[in-house]
Amino acid sequence: MMRTILNSRYFIWLILAFPGFGMLSRYADGRLDAMGMLHPTGEFAVRFMIIAMLIGPLIDVFGQRRWLRWLLARRRWIGFAAFIYAVAHLVFYIVDMGALAEMLAEFTEHGIWTGWAAMVLMALPGLASNDAAMRALGRGWKRVQQFAYPAAVLSIAHWGLLTWEWTPALVHIAPLLLFNLLRIVKRVSPNRVVASQ
Repeated sequence: MMRTILNSRYFIWLILAFPGFGMLSRYADGRLDAMGMLHPTGEFAVRFMIIAMLIGPLIDVFGQRRWLRWLLARRRWIGFAAFIYAVAHLVFYIVDMGALAEMLAEFTEHGIWTGWAAMVLMALPGLASNDAAMRALGRGWKRVQQFAYPAAVLSIAHWGLLTWEWTPALVHIAPLLLFNLLRIVKRVSPNRVVASQ
């Protein structure tokens, strides 16, 4: 019974949507305005993007553990959830600004154009995270997914440049940097041992 629930896509989507329900509830009853929705939607977009990108390096470092295989089978859903939260972030930004002229006026600011660039790069793998796109793209699908890496860097830059509080943004991306570094070390080390013999 529990395994059936844990493997249900509806259960997974409920978990991924749960933070959004809380945000929308506070927005609906007036506790948050459009500006107040910007940080939580952006933060969860980054969190889910980092989680989705972290699964591969974790498997390389720790091996094929059951819980990692479980996450791997659901990585597309997590990545797509990141894209949905990013879209919500964009929608509330548009609502908060209220006018195209105001958005264009601040577009060249570093904290703004990095966000737009991250959104474009997230949209590519986000829109390709379905079976039909995978079939159509074939081997090219994995190349499209690689856009998530520059999107993550730009998202962190967007976060840090807007708030000038870099610690929360860097804390979010630190696990991805750490486990990618460990992945590289693990791949390179055996080659060094062989070469030295």
